[in-house]
Amino acid sequence: MSNLSTPQSAFIAPLQGTVVAAYGKRFQVELADRQTISCVTRGKKTDLACGDRVNLQLTDRHEGVIDSTLPRTSLLYRSNAYKSKLLAANVTQIIIVLATQPSFYEALLNRCLIAAEAAHIKPLILLNKCDLADNAQAKQKLALYSGLGYPVLALSAKEDIASLRPYLQGQASILVGQSGMGKSTIINALLPDAAVRTREVSLSLDSGKHTTTAAHLYHLDAHSHLIDSPGLQEFGLHHLSTDELEHAFIEFRPHLGKCRFNNCKHLQEPDCAIKQALTKGQISPERLAIYQLLRAEIEH
Repeated sequence: MSNLSTPQSAFIAPLQGTVVAAYGKRFQVELADRQTISCVTRGKKTDLACGDRVNLQLTDRHEGVIDSTLPRTSLLYRSNAYKSKLLAANVTQIIIVLATQPSFYEALLNRCLIAAEAAHIKPLILLNKCDLADNAQAKQKLALYSGLGYPVLALSAKEDIASLRPYLQGQASILVGQSGMGKSTIINALLPDAAVRTREVSLSLDSGKHTTTAAHLYHLDAHSHLIDSPGLQEFGLHHLSTDELEHAFIEFRPHLGKCRFNNCKHLQEPDCAIKQALTKGQISPERLAIYQLLRAEIEH
C-alpha cells in the first residue's frame, strides 16, 4: 500500500465570493453567508476591483487565495499615460458626488460622465450640502448637465437622505468625487452602523481631506448595493479611443457621421457637423472645449 497521501487542501471545493474591499494587493472577499475572507491573488495578478465576483480557495479559516475572476457586466476605471486604476466592477450606476463647499471641479465632473458613458453605466449627479446658504452658483453650473438629460439631485446628506433612496433601489452603485464632497456622510446617513469616518473640510485650502483610503462595498438590502471610493483629484481617460471619446458626449451623437470628412476631429475642419451644431446652440462651447482638450490628451 502506498504511503503517499492526498493533501487535505485538494478536497476543499473552490468557493465563490464578491470583493467587498480592495487594499492594494490584499482583498476582502465576502462569501454567500456574508463571512469575509482576507485574500491575496496567485502570482502578480492584482487587477481586481471592488464588486468583482471571484473564485477562491481557503488557505486557513479566514484566509484565502483568489484563483480567477468571473465575467464582469461592467468595469469602471481611470488611467493616465502610465497605469490604470480600477474603481469598481459590476456596477449599474455611478453617483458623482459634488458639493456647494468646497467648490467642485467641473472638469472632473465631465471626465466622470465620459467614463460612465464609455462603460455603459448610467450616471447620477448628486449636489450635496445644499443646506449651506451659498449654493446658487453650484446649481447654476449644473443646469447645463440637466439640460443634456442627466439626472441632478440636490440634497443635504446631514439633514435628509430620503430623496436619494429611490435612485439606489435595485442598483449596484458607486460614489465617486473629490475629497470633502460628503461621500462618507452619505454612507453614514444610509447605513448608520457602517460608522464611516468623516473629517471637517479645510476651508482655507478649499479642498477636502482624504478619509476613505480604499473602496468598500456596502449592502443596503438584498438587491441594492453601494460602493464608497477614495476621493479623486483627477480622472484620466487614456484608455479611451478617440471614437469612444466622441460617442461619450451624448449631445454629439445625432451629428456624428455627418461631417464632410470621415476622419473629422471636430477641431478646425471645414463642414464639421459638430461645429455647425455649436453655432445653432445644440452643443455648448464649454463641452466642445472639454472634448477638444481630452482628444489632444488622448492623442498625445
